[in-house]
Amino acid sequence: MIEYFSHDQAIAAVAGLSKSRLASFQVAELIQPTPTNTGQVWTTVDLARLCDLADQFDLEGDALGVVIGLIDQLHDTRQRLFAMAQAIEDEPQDLRRRIGTRFLGILAV
Repeated sequence: MIEYFSHDQAIAAVAGLSKSRLASFQVAELIQPTPTNTGQVWTTVDLARLCDLADQFDLEGDALGVVIGLIDQLHDTRQRLFAMAQAIEDEPQDLRRRIGTRFLGILAV
């Protein structure tokens, strides 16, 4: 379940996040609030990853944007791989075994 925070709640919930820092991330288009019927909200995931990257790796601006894009691609790939694994799990055992054997053979190359 995704948790949403108002502007003030987000700043209070994430250590090291200030109004100016959040504003700079938004100006750099690294993070954007999600519009809702009650106003704009932020997700925990977006705020946490930006603060962690900026603090731990001292990344700013374009470099931070590139890393965030790569992380997003990685998460999307993992989600797709998990969905494929679930689809294969629903197949008969002999087919799963053949796919597993073929998969390991491809990885060994």
